[in-house]
Amino acid sequence: MKKVVTKLDQLDFNLADLESMPVPEKVLVVNPSQFDVKYVINPHMKGHIGDIDKEVALKEWKALKNGYEDLGMYVHEIEGAEGYPDMVFCANQSLPNITSDGTKQVVMSVMHAPQRKGEVPHIQKAYEESSYEIVHLDESKFTDFEGMGDAIWHHKKRLIWGGYGYRSSLDVYKYISETFDTPVIALELIDDRFYHLDTCFCVLNEETVMIYSKAFTEEGLKLIGAIFPNVIDTNDHEAAELFACNATCPDGKNVFIQEGCVEANKAMEKAGFIVHEFSTEEYLKSGGSVFCMKMLLW
Repeated sequence: MKKVVTKLDQLDFNLADLESMPVPEKVLVVNPSQFDVKYVINPHMKGHIGDIDKEVALKEWKALKNGYEDLGMYVHEIEGAEGYPDMVFCANQSLPNITSDGTKQVVMSVMHAPQRKGEVPHIQKAYEESSYEIVHLDESKFTDFEGMGDAIWHHKKRLIWGGYGYRSSLDVYKYISETFDTPVIALELIDDRFYHLDTCFCVLNEETVMIYSKAFTEEGLKLIGAIFPNVIDTNDHEAAELFACNATCPDGKNVFIQEGCVEANKAMEKAGFIVHEFSTEEYLKSGGSVFCMKMLLW
C-alpha cells in the first residue's frame, strides 16, 4: 500500500488491513565518547554548551545499553566519530525496513543541521556490515529528513508515522512510501520544543500510543485517535522537561523511560506495561533521551 495520509478523510484503512511485521531484535548504539554540547540547534541546548559531565554521561549510556541486553536483545555498538558530538543520538541518521521476503533496506537521512550531516556516512557503514540495501535520497529534491527521529514504525504493522515541520519535510514521505511499499500517516509538529516526532509520540504496542497532544494539530490528533484505541496524553512538565514521550517500548511490553515521569508511568502501568526508569540527565541537555539513543534493527 503506497500512500501518504495527512487528513482524516484520506484514511481508508485500519490496523486489521495492514501487513504484519516482525519485531526488531537488534539494537544499534553509538558510544558517547564524543558526546558534548558544542552548538545550539534546538531549544533544549541553550545554556548547556560545555556543560556535559562526560563521566556521568557514559554511566547513563552503559545502564541503558545493559537494559537492552537484559531484555535479551543483541546490542551492536559502534564508536562515535570525532567532530560529531550528537552522533550518539543514532535514531536520526536513517530509517530501516524489512520486506515481506526478508530483504533489509535503509533510507539514509539528509540531516537538517549542517553540524550533523557528516554523521550519516559513519552510520551507513554499520548497515553495510549488516547486509542492508542502502537507499539515498536525492538531496536536490529532499533537503530535510532525520530518519526515525521523525519516521516511526507502528508496532508489528507495516505503517509509518511521519512527523514534519522542523527537521523533516512532508514531501519526503511520498518517496519513502513508494520505496518501502508502506503507507505513511504524516503529522505536522507545531511546537519547536518537540522538533522531532519521537519527542512527542511514543508507540507502545499495536493499540497504544503515548503523546503530548499540544505538539500536534487537531487534524493530527484525529488521525492518531483513528488508529490507536488507547492514547495516553502526557503533561507539559514530563513531556518537555523529562522527555517522557522519548521513551521506547521495543517488545510491546517493557518501556524504557527517563526517570521521574510519575504521571506517565502510572498511566502506562495501569495499561499493563512494565516501566523501567533510566537517567538520561546529561542527554536531556542536548535535547535527547532514551528513544534517540538507539536504533532498532532487523
